[in-house]
This record gives sequence, structure tokens and C-alpha cells, in this order.
Amino acid sequence: MVEIKTPDQIAKMREAGLVVAEAHRACREAVAPGVTTKELDEIAARVIREHGAKSNFLGYGGFPATICASVNDVVVHGIPDGLTLREGDVISIDCGAIVDGWHADAAITVPVGAVPPEITELSRVTEESMWAGIAAVRRGNRLVDISRAIENYIRRQPRPTAGPAGKYGIIEDYGGHGIGSAMHMDPHLLNYVDRRRGRGPRLVPGFCIAIEPMVGLGTPRTHVLDDEWTVKTNDGTWACHWEHSVALTEQGPLVLTAFDGGRAKLAELGIEAAPDPVA
Repeated sequence: MVEIKTPDQIAKMREAGLVVAEAHRACREAVAPGVTTKELDEIAARVIREHGAKSNFLGYGGFPATICASVNDVVVHGIPDGLTLREGDVISIDCGAIVDGWHADAAITVPVGAVPPEITELSRVTEESMWAGIAAVRRGNRLVDISRAIENYIRRQPRPTAGPAGKYGIIEDYGGHGIGSAMHMDPHLLNYVDRRRGRGPRLVPGFCIAIEPMVGLGTPRTHVLDDEWTVKTNDGTWACHWEHSVALTEQGPLVLTAFDGGRAKLAELGIEAAPDPVA
């Protein structure tokens, strides 16, 4: 079952999304060589608390932190600890918040100082593929149209410096998800097209989805470490992860976890973002 939200419920999700954006801004500003992932977790926790929201990561299935901090070959779900960031690392910071029972969830990838050019490009490709997926959140489209937009963007990019058959690795075991009264809900969103799964539900006003491509320089295959959370690439190549929570309204898409609701980026793509309900 896909949960369809009312405008008032979307407004609450927008409030939660703005808290997530604030937490990401604070963490991004703090990322530097010598900073630990635990310190970033404490920063996000403080921001969420100061805005009167709750973390939807802390305690989720036993997860012990407010953010997922995934460094280099860790794709997702890295547990913040005493790991010290070094010049040239890249870190994905995944974070979520709850306001009055309504959820938002987003992820950013941040370079630590100067990073190799191929990693800068990998992050750009991953982020732009997310926006291609967001642009497909239109009335009358189906879920698979989001998957297709993400995959097509990635596949059109020039051959990377690494990777099997000269292709970026679209991580296969993880993807986006419905979001609303819970952090993870139906439907599951693949970042590529699997014709065996059909076209998925039709997109209608009130449909909300977290779009989160995860892309690596090498294999799309991953494994989970003994902590039962940390996901790494099988071949040790680095990966990037970007995510926004998006609502489809009567007036078009609203990026719940972007400060401007996605207005500037969607305008570049020829799409008008929905009015912000909490502006």
C-alpha cells in the first residue's frame, strides 16, 4: 500500500525536511581533516534537538546514531565512531528527522579537502542522477519512470577511470523508498530499471518518495560488515550517495529536504517547483 498524504501532512514533512537541511548544513561546514564521524553525529543530534524535532535514525532497528557516516568504500549505513577524516576522503552523511510524527530523510556526499578528480565527478554524477529522478516526479508517471531517469543519466556519462566495462556501478541492493508516517514505506525505488518488477504505482498528488542513488567507481555488488549495518563495495572502490525526500503536490514536485524546495535546480531542468507550504 502506498500512503497518499494530505497537504497538511506534506507541510509537516516539509518542516521535518528543513530540519534535515539544517543538520546537513552544519555537518557540511564541520567536515575537515581531523574531525571524527562521531563529532559530526553530535552536531546533527544537536541541530535536530534544537529545532524541536526527533531523529528517525537513532534506535531504528537498533541503529546507534543520529547519522549514517559512510566514508570512501562504505556505501551506506556507516556507524559514526572515532574514525578521523583525512585529506582526500569522501563522506556520505545520511540524516533524518521527525516532526509531529511525519518524517524526512536526505543524504549528501562531502569531500574532505581536495579529493581525486574522479571522485569529484562521481559525486557530481550521483547528485545529478538524483535530480533527474526528481524531475520525473510528475503526475501520471509511474515509479519506474523515476528509476529510468536515474539510470539513463548515469549511463550517458563518459567512461569513468575505473569500473567494469567502463561503466559506473549502480548499487543494486539498496534504493529509495516511500516516506511519510514512517521513514521507510512502500514503494521500494530501484535506481535502475528491472523489467521483472513491472512499472510500479502511478504518481498522483500526495505521493512522497525518498530518491537516493548510490553509485560507485567499480562493482555494483556490496556486502555488510559484522556490525550488521556498514555496507561496503565488494571490490573496495569508492562510492557516493545523494538523497532528497520529494512530495508530488497538485502544483508539482516539492523537494522537502532542500532549503528552497528544489526551486532553483528544478528551474534549470525546466520544471516549476510547487509553492512552499511553510514559507
